[in-house]
Amino acid sequence: METSGVWILDLQLFAEGGEKTEKATPRRRQESRRKGQVFRSVDLNSAVILLVGFAVLHFTTPYMLTGIQGFFSRYLSDRALTQLTPATFHVMLLDAILLMAKISFPVIGAVLVAGLLVNLLQVGFVFAGEPLSIKPERVNPVEGFKRIFSLRALIELVKSVAKVVLTGWVVYSVLKKNLYLFPRFVDMEPVSMVMSLGNIIFEMAMKIGVVLLVVGLLDYLYQWWEHEKSLRMSKEELKQEYKQTEGDPQIRSKQRQKQREMAMRRMMAEVPKADVVITNPTHFAVALKYEAEAMTAPVVTAKGQDFLALRIREVAMEHQVALVENPFLARTIYYSTEIGDPIPETLYQAVAEVLAFVYRQKRNLG
Repeated sequence: METSGVWILDLQLFAEGGEKTEKATPRRRQESRRKGQVFRSVDLNSAVILLVGFAVLHFTTPYMLTGIQGFFSRYLSDRALTQLTPATFHVMLLDAILLMAKISFPVIGAVLVAGLLVNLLQVGFVFAGEPLSIKPERVNPVEGFKRIFSLRALIELVKSVAKVVLTGWVVYSVLKKNLYLFPRFVDMEPVSMVMSLGNIIFEMAMKIGVVLLVVGLLDYLYQWWEHEKSLRMSKEELKQEYKQTEGDPQIRSKQRQKQREMAMRRMMAEVPKADVVITNPTHFAVALKYEAEAMTAPVVTAKGQDFLALRIREVAMEHQVALVENPFLARTIYYSTEIGDPIPETLYQAVAEVLAFVYRQKRNLG
């Protein structure tokens, strides 16, 4: 484009094909998922696991303390008079292992279930081996520097700093609120002291978990936005995908043309077998066949208009098929039936008269 002697280039003409401005198609999303390219928030996983783990730990603490107290009572009081031998030591070790498994199973089980559920809710069932494959760009220093100084790296840094600051603020506020309890621990019984510390740690963990949960939800939204952005397609990619899924328009046109040609040949091959061809006389032609033993009504074996009608008449004349001129009947059958259909009941009488006329002519000629 020229303005006042100065040429101005419209860069949109060059950028339109490569700029990714279109939403991803279902096929693009399916391929991305098949390759393992899904979005999820690791921070959301950590927050849920932290909340569930400490909640279960808090509510199972009495059960744990009871188990530990019973173990020490059993081995320090009841069996104090028992001589320590390898056999008794082996029994005590097995008892300790069994006790640790019992008191840790609720927490470990809850954490595992929470981790699995939050992952399933985010990405569902995905199994892909491509992320494990070796890719040269992963060891490319240039690509590495691009990742380090990318927008994603900056956001991850901001997110990490925010988590550290928020976590530190929660720890400080909880400790400040419960600072008066620490001098009293000197006069407390061990069980009471452990319970008080447990309450402080539980409050701290719950508040940190809520903070991390909010951060995780925000991170989940960001991961979704970034994933959608990475899946965007250019107009050229949409065209290429359309060609791959629907086929090239030129190829489809050739295929349809070949199908029409094959259908035409099949139809023209049925004309010599017809009993009569009803014409317009020039614009329409309809070929009918009737077998009293196999058909309940005459069947349309071929039909055509203009050039095709002329070709049907020529083939009929070559094979000595009777031609009957009936413009109204030819048009009516042409528009009301398809090839292979029996004629409508309303035309039985008219077609029967035509067939009777044809049969009489054949008998007279014979």
